[in-house]
Amino acid sequence: MLRNADHSSFASVYVVCGYTDMRLGIDSLATIIQSRYHLPVFAPEVLFLFCGRRATKIKGLLWEGDGFLLLTKRVESGHFSWPRNSKEAKQINAQQFEWLMKGFPIDPVIRISQPDKTA
Repeated sequence: MLRNADHSSFASVYVVCGYTDMRLGIDSLATIIQSRYHLPVFAPEVLFLFCGRRATKIKGLLWEGDGFLLLTKRVESGHFSWPRNSKEAKQINAQQFEWLMKGFPIDPVIRISQPDKTA
């Protein structure tokens, strides 16, 4: 479902950067969103994505208006390229969501730089 999901079907998609214990369930993940990131967990059609240390499994938490939907995706070969460098919930756009579901990094690898000295 997640790989073929259309980003436009969600109001927003957030990636919870860093590591998350994949044993956690709906209540614990919702508490992380509310207490650590101060984001509204009961916002309809907002998808929150979490990833563990091995990056072979992600969990998604989605409020559907009448209850939570907990999604789990495990890849059999390879791993997700998950942002590990910070403890933030990062909102991603449609292109980044597609890259993430295909195993690519969501942050650009090539960065524009200015040379320190001229040749």
